[in-house]
Amino acid sequence: MSQFPIDLGAYQRIALNPNNPTLTAEQRASLKANIQLCRDAIVFFTATGAARGVGGHTGGPYDTVPEVMIMDALFRGSDAFVPIFFDEAGHRVATQYLMSTLNGDLPAERLMEYRAAHSHLPGHPELGFTPGVKFSSGRLGHMWPYVNGVAIANPGKVLFCLGSDGSQQEGNDAEAARLAVAQGLNVKLIIDDNNVTIAGHPSDYLKGCSTAKTLAGQGVTVLEGDGEDLDDLYKRICTAINTSGPVAVINHRPMCPGIVGLEGSTHGHDVVSVKVALEYLESHGQQAAADHLRTVQAPKNDAVFLGSSDKWDANRNVFGDACVEILGRMSDAERIEKVRVVDSDLEGSCGLIKIHKAFPEVFISSGIMERGNFAAAAGFGMEAGKQGIFGTFSAFLEMCISEITMARLNNSNVLSHFSHSGIDDMADNTCHFGLNNMFADNGLSDGYDTNLYFPADPLQMKACLETIFFNPGLRFVFSTRSKVPTILDSNGNEFFGGAYKFVSGKDEVIREGSAGYIVSFGEALYRSLDAVERLKKQGIDVGLINKPTLNVIDEDMLAKIGKSPKVMVVEAFNRKTGLGSRMGSWLLERGYTPKYAHLGTHKEGCGGLWEQFPHQGIDPEGIMASFLKD
Repeated sequence: MSQFPIDLGAYQRIALNPNNPTLTAEQRASLKANIQLCRDAIVFFTATGAARGVGGHTGGPYDTVPEVMIMDALFRGSDAFVPIFFDEAGHRVATQYLMSTLNGDLPAERLMEYRAAHSHLPGHPELGFTPGVKFSSGRLGHMWPYVNGVAIANPGKVLFCLGSDGSQQEGNDAEAARLAVAQGLNVKLIIDDNNVTIAGHPSDYLKGCSTAKTLAGQGVTVLEGDGEDLDDLYKRICTAINTSGPVAVINHRPMCPGIVGLEGSTHGHDVVSVKVALEYLESHGQQAAADHLRTVQAPKNDAVFLGSSDKWDANRNVFGDACVEILGRMSDAERIEKVRVVDSDLEGSCGLIKIHKAFPEVFISSGIMERGNFAAAAGFGMEAGKQGIFGTFSAFLEMCISEITMARLNNSNVLSHFSHSGIDDMADNTCHFGLNNMFADNGLSDGYDTNLYFPADPLQMKACLETIFFNPGLRFVFSTRSKVPTILDSNGNEFFGGAYKFVSGKDEVIREGSAGYIVSFGEALYRSLDAVERLKKQGIDVGLINKPTLNVIDEDMLAKIGKSPKVMVVEAFNRKTGLGSRMGSWLLERGYTPKYAHLGTHKEGCGGLWEQFPHQGIDPEGIMASFLKD
């Protein structure tokens, strides 16, 4: 641990016995020293993620250090526990990495590679990927049901599951509570109730909701207290251990207690800024860590993409801007009557914040409840002429499949924006990849239209919404976390600028070619265009087709590419479930037999940002190499 600028060797490996619920002066002093040491370390190495530009989360793991220190000491003092720090808030992954280091599984200097590409330290814990990590958390609020099963498999053992007021908003936990109570499972929830999620404070946007009352109403024994009162926290955890069945130890505290500039703020949910981290570290005597943090630099992607302009923008934000422009043409009364936007605590990430600020009267700030929120938007849009608007991350689309089916059966009108599609700029890694978006098209052929759209650049996003905003039925619009450049035509003009009109269901020829065609969309299009331009320079006349409506067959375009020598689909979606898995069948059904290839995401991520694309072989170099294969 000598290369790590904070002396983790000072960690005191004490043991605690839950039959003694009162800390001795020595135990208390050791725990306090460990808490401060680990909080300093978490601020430091998560801040390296901020300095590197890969983001991360500081507040959650920082908050829960006291309970984790107690759990670690309890694990050391008895074999009555399953000694795993299960956590249903996966973004608190810094906890898992720090404990892996303290337990000797992960070298301390590796912590300074937090969330970097190929570091094996992604933004959520992944079993088998990082040394010392003992579970995969998946997405927020998915662990408690899983831990119930672990408890069933380990009768006589006590299991801890770290939770939060945010993760408890997920419907999975309501089901987990009922099973745990009914079966008397010995699961002890340690819940950080800091009244902070990404978009705001639950006490503001979910008035009347109480994590403690909800759990108590489900039959769970609840022990509430101040999470920063070490003696009371320890006593309540001991009481929980010695109480049969499921118990929730709910710890109230402000987000990031003691961090000047973050305490109590929603910004604490994300990664601490370098400026705030430096001030914190220096005020706590960690000058070496502060000095090292100043040296961390973000890696740069110096690639120049042919066929695209140097203007880049985030389509996820353009979605909100375009909606505001369209809604602005409506009267106040018409907006209130015909439109309702339902957020799932991600308004800033999905661009819906633009609508919230412009037209708060049609905006509903809701919690981390994707299924219920989508269903509410669909219910509002049940009547002809009314539009529900819904937004969340594409990774969470899989959670809404049943609700999508119900919306379709009820002929609902819903415009859904699923941002963070694909893999680009996804340091959270595999569990947050938006790969299975085609699952949204799960209706029968005789049902009403369900269209999936993935605009290629900001101009096409705006044009797409102008065309489809008032269309009936279900419309799914996808965007990436990353910015994308403006696509240019062969003369260097904006392809989707000027008089361009988006036509739903129509594919578009970006470049003509006689050697075959690459078919792509979204953030893979500009990379494919770069590959096409470079191949043309080598004398290989490849064409490029943009397919912005993913699930509708353009018969004319299919005939065009089907008669060419070769067709290759390039996408960031799951290779098993994406466009390429369908297009080959479409071609064969019509008697077209070009050479066919399909590139997509096919293996777990590598962390980092743009590095995800070359990792999957769908960067320009990978596209060129694949097209040239016989």
